Formats: sequence, C-alpha cells, structure tokens
Amino acid sequence: MTGRLTLLAATMRAAGVRVGVGELLSAHRALSAVDPVDREAAYFALRATLCSRREDLAAFDAAFAEWFLPARPPAPEAPPGLDEVAKLVLPRTAVPGVSRAAEIEADADVVPSAWSDVELLRDKDFADYTDAERRRARQVMRRLAEAAPARPCRRTRRSGRRGAAPRGARLDLRATMRASMRTVGDPFERHWREPGERPRPLVLVCDVSGSMEPYARMLLAYMQACVAARRRVEAFVFGTRLTRVTAELRGRDPDAALERAAGAARDWSGGTRIGEALATLNREHGRRLGRGAVVVLLSDGWDRGDPRVLEQEVARLARCSNRLIWLNPLKAHPDYEPLTRGMQAALPHVDHFLAGNSLASLEELASTLAGLTE
Repeated sequence: MTGRLTLLAATMRAAGVRVGVGELLSAHRALSAVDPVDREAAYFALRATLCSRREDLAAFDAAFAEWFLPARPPAPEAPPGLDEVAKLVLPRTAVPGVSRAAEIEADADVVPSAWSDVELLRDKDFADYTDAERRRARQVMRRLAEAAPARPCRRTRRSGRRGAAPRGARLDLRATMRASMRTVGDPFERHWREPGERPRPLVLVCDVSGSMEPYARMLLAYMQACVAARRRVEAFVFGTRLTRVTAELRGRDPDAALERAAGAARDWSGGTRIGEALATLNREHGRRLGRGAVVVLLSDGWDRGDPRVLEQEVARLARCSNRLIWLNPLKAHPDYEPLTRGMQAALPHVDHFLAGNSLASLEELASTLAGLTE
C-alpha cells in the first residue's frame, strides 16, 4: 500500500499537482481511518487529502484508476482459421498472429504513464505556443504567482524553537509562564517570539511594443495571475507611453481581464520608449508604489528613445526600490549579448537579469521573489 501511494503521488506530481510529503502522510492517516478494502471509501479519503483545488480532480481520477483499480481483462482471441474477410470485420486486436505490441509500435508512439504536457511546455518558447498550450500554461502561472517577496516587520510571531534563543528572538513571557504551570511554576520550558514578515509591494512593468508581440500575451497573463493572487501588486504596460492596468487585470475571468488590459493600452504593438515610460512611473506613480518595492521589468531592451534618459530613470528606480529585476526573452538564446544601447545603459543598475521566454524562466523568477526576505 505504501508503494502504491508513492506511485499515486508521483503520477499526480507529473500531471502538475502539488503533492508533497505532508499530503502523502495525510493520505496514510486517512486510509488508516477507513476500511482500505472498501474502494469507494479509500477513493474519497485519498481525494480529500491529495486534492486541494478543483483542477486536481481529473489528475487524481486518472492516477487512482491507474494504481488502484483492477486491470481490464484481455480481449478474447479470435478462433483459428479465419479468412481474410473475417480479419477485416473483426477488430485488429482479435486477429491471431498479430501481437498487440507490434500494433502499438506501428500505429502510435508509446509514452510513459508519468508523461505530462506541463513538462513539455516548461522549456518551450512562448512564441511557439498554440492556443491550447497557452491555456494550460496559465494554470501553472497561477501557482507561480503565489511566490511573493517579503520583508521583516515590527510585529512578532511565536517561534517554533524551544530552549536556546533563536537569532533575533526575544522571550515570550506569557507563553513561558503558561508552560511553567505544568512544572509547578518553574520555567523550564522557555518560549520565544521572532520578527514576523509582511508581503513586500511588487511592481510589474511589461513592454507591449511590436518587438515584444510574441511574448506580451503570456507575460501579461502572468501579471494577471499575480494581481489576482495577492494584494499590494501594481501592473503597468508601456510602448511609447505608460499605462496602469492594475484595475483591468483584477477579476475572476482571466480572458476578460486580458481583453480589458489590451484595450486600455492604446500603444499596443507600437514603438518603444522605455526611458519616457519609466520617467512617468517614477514621477506620477512613485507615491502609489512606495519605497522598498520589488520592481520587475519585462522587456527586450529595444528602445528608440535617448539612452541617457533611460539610464537616469533606471538608476532612480533602482534607488527607490528594494530590488530591480529585468526579464528579457532574448537572454534565453545562447548567443545573446546585451549590445543594444538601452540594455547597456540599464544593466549596471539591475540586480537580477533573467530570461522571460518560458515557464522555466518564470519559475526562476518565482524562486528569486520567494528568496527576497530582507
């Protein structure tokens, strides 16, 4: 049973479901609470512990059917001595002398049971996506959008450590006195409080000019997932001018949100003036953004404006922000070099320079954001 549960969790992970060790241990406890011989009870017990979203149900049903349902009996073989007419009428699997393995090898490509289209899309360039692949990639983006930068705050929280004081912690006198009631008033068990964390503001600025057309839709979908996932997120798009699209990207329907954002950007697929757009961001929206935000720029760096203006505005934005991250889809190519005047002017002030052409690059961005805790 332990082996089957492990294979069930591995199959669900291959299908894009978040199943970790904690969920696997909960599944063991759920099976011990019901009759494991009762297949229906085991099904609902495992589904309640391994599925956290409605999108996970289809992957769970397929994995449960693979590892816990009995295999179908093989199709009966046809009687010997069939003529050619009978061979044409009966199914090919019932024709004697023809193995099932030979038919599969001749007619279809064999894929492993742990195959996942998400893994195939992970390193695929956004410019090569089909409409169906874009829809599947949005489900992964909703998970990646949950990663958020944090900062320490004055409010403290209870520490899980006991005994020696953790670094930066202070004594939790109330919890220590409460625990001392079990030892006749002697405070043998000491409790501590450590600094808490608050989400840091996140600012996403996406280039929607003509050179970014193959990537703008997918990057805007990632921005919509970030706006819908948490608070304190601001979204902007720019071509020749800056447009705030935070209100347009809110809502439960991502397709409608993307249409609203595309309609608000009047300069979609036009020219590029990164310096002027960042100047508007610094001067008109600086109070809304606040100091200490993490700013993510999504652009290929092709700029028609003055590179000196771009350098000044990027330097000002870097001074006001906690981190400045630049995502450039062209960086994914092995022969890429930042030779444009815009990138050469901006890179000295950028903290992290990443690619932005695939789900793998967005996963790298999510891990970078999750690691910002100072």
